[in-house]
Amino acid sequence: MSRILVTDLDGTLLGGTGDDRRRLRDALVRHPEVTTVFATGRSPASVREVLRDPLVPRPRWIIADVGATVVDGTDFTPVGPVQDHLRAGWPGPERVRAALRGFPGLTYQRGVVQNGRCSYHLDPDLLTDGLTAAVEALGCAWVYSADCYFDVLPPGASKGNALRALAGRLGWRPEGILVAGDSLNDLSLFRFGAHAVVVAGAEPALLTALAEDSRVHRPDRAGAAGIHTALLDLGWISPEPDSGCSVSARSASVRSDSGGPDPTDSPAPAHRHSLVVAYHRPPLHWDGGSWQPPASPNGILPTLTSAFADGLPGVWVTALTGRDRTAALPPPTSLPLSPVPLDTATWRGYFHGACKETLWPVLMSEPGRSTFDERAWADYRTVNARFARHIAAQAAPGATVWLHDYNLWLVPGLLRRLRPDVRTGIFHHTPFPALDVFAALPVAAELRRSLARLDWAGFHTEEFAGHFRRALAGLPDPPRTGVHPLGIDRSAVERLTRLRAPHRTPAAGPVVLSVERLDYAKAPVQKVEAVDLLLSRRPGLRGRFLLRLVCAPPEPGITAYDATRRHLERRVAEVNSHWKQGTWQPVDYRPHSLSATGVVDAYLAADVLWVTSLQDGMNLTAKEYVAARAALLPGDAVPGALVLSRRAGAAAELGEAALLTDPHSPEDLAAVLARALDLSPAERRARLERLSELLGRERPADWAVRIVHAIRGCSTSVAPPAVRRITGHPSPVPTRRP
Repeated sequence: MSRILVTDLDGTLLGGTGDDRRRLRDALVRHPEVTTVFATGRSPASVREVLRDPLVPRPRWIIADVGATVVDGTDFTPVGPVQDHLRAGWPGPERVRAALRGFPGLTYQRGVVQNGRCSYHLDPDLLTDGLTAAVEALGCAWVYSADCYFDVLPPGASKGNALRALAGRLGWRPEGILVAGDSLNDLSLFRFGAHAVVVAGAEPALLTALAEDSRVHRPDRAGAAGIHTALLDLGWISPEPDSGCSVSARSASVRSDSGGPDPTDSPAPAHRHSLVVAYHRPPLHWDGGSWQPPASPNGILPTLTSAFADGLPGVWVTALTGRDRTAALPPPTSLPLSPVPLDTATWRGYFHGACKETLWPVLMSEPGRSTFDERAWADYRTVNARFARHIAAQAAPGATVWLHDYNLWLVPGLLRRLRPDVRTGIFHHTPFPALDVFAALPVAAELRRSLARLDWAGFHTEEFAGHFRRALAGLPDPPRTGVHPLGIDRSAVERLTRLRAPHRTPAAGPVVLSVERLDYAKAPVQKVEAVDLLLSRRPGLRGRFLLRLVCAPPEPGITAYDATRRHLERRVAEVNSHWKQGTWQPVDYRPHSLSATGVVDAYLAADVLWVTSLQDGMNLTAKEYVAARAALLPGDAVPGALVLSRRAGAAAELGEAALLTDPHSPEDLAAVLARALDLSPAERRARLERLSELLGRERPADWAVRIVHAIRGCSTSVAPPAVRRITGHPSPVPTRRP
């Protein structure tokens, strides 16, 4: 059953001491199954200002303007059907103000933003039958509160009616709702039939109106403390945890692989979390003076960073390696990180060896590149065991654990033994290989046993989900699967595009862009070979055509990537030397990462984005390019074109409007690129408009909410509660690099 807290702001949620508000906020963070709804007389613009206070919990929905406005708390967009219903019959502010202009003592609140209502100051002695009759003659409703505020509303508008409409739309039941208030303009909430709390210090008239209502909690605590007390009384939240809790003690007693206590394990936390997110790579590193994001993060890091910045509750478990794990450094305050310290040698065996030399080639359907080393696999087991113990210590009873990618494939099996009460899901940002490729791994049986202990597994495409199901076929009680393709923060890309578009300089000839990290799976060498073939067949492009090949460097020390870099550099030099003409050469090779501004500038300068992945979970670069170029329509003279590998996950969404190519065929790579260069402006525009439609506008933060919902929806010994949705402060411009 859903659990919904619907609370007034001034005098209620915002009331009490700073410690009271912090305690309530922390309780709601620990219990994201409690969805928060604001019901306030403030306007949405005023609520935005309130949300600047870090002690204010983030709302999923906002009932504003005393019930005349209902907006989505994630992005402040109106909930159209609900709001239209509530405002039906509203004559407009001009008619209301004209009709009431002659009443003495009625002072319009000019400094208050008002939508669908008119709000006045009024002395209680001047609240006359004549005034209320004039309001009713307009076909409007009114509410008077705090012996001061007189609000004229549409006939069907009130906080209670707004809650009733929202609950009906979302399927909430009264027994799963707690309303909280302190003044008469909250009275309609209390008439809804839900659990209720009147905080201490409430308006006497409200207390009088509710004197006979046995469902109403009347704690002797004001503001946030009163809400906290009611939530405890209902059993919707647990008391504040302490470091002596049983799970923490249990985690502290877990032994390492060698049989003794693991000195690298972090101490048991004082607070445990109802949501634990785990990804092996840290989103920040210490540069000697401050915490900084990595120069070339993959798509997962900005996605999780954005989700936590938007209010995703819980903790992010990640590795801390090298100097960062031992130095006396100030903790990063921008993200709720909980580090697993790893020594450099263990990290190298785990990441450079097992992840990148054994598993990565298999995921990319290149099993011939896979090598297996027992020592590296022992490090992989060690790191997964440390993550499992750390997660077990961080997770509250019945918590949700959200793992990311193949790097933590052994955690589900370990965690099921340590914490059978938690629900564990994993999202694969990478492809999942076909059964015959996966089965060729020497450790396939070990991985299958662990993955079978998942409750849920998510993928970008149905093809990858099908591969996973076939890999686990025959095992008892396999995990549920879901297909949830990840999007981008389109609004952020569009904002930056509008800033950078005036600085765009037209090129002398067609520019083809590839902007990805250096990885053989991205087929950079194949691109250069295809350019060589294209120029041999289209001599008219000589001196004009340009491939801008941006290859952000990977982490040093990965043998396969070092070999790819050497091969790429050799072929770039050979092709440029062969086709060079004066100062022109066809391949502009840039072996470094770009800033967010630099990436958008590259998108705006490129006639074609060329994605040739041999295998790819999604490819967010393609989506960013579509967002940036579509933001220039309809005035762009030469709209951008997308050439997309058939083996990229993005092809499942964008394939009908992109030009699809086979990365394993030099002939096809060259032919499809030539076709992209030959597209007329009209066909480019039509394709880009369709790509823009297919892209949609779902933010990564909303995607994260859907994943948490999916994991929590899996049945376990603990009944799955509903998830509290993320709030919608604007996300930063994406900092993902290829």
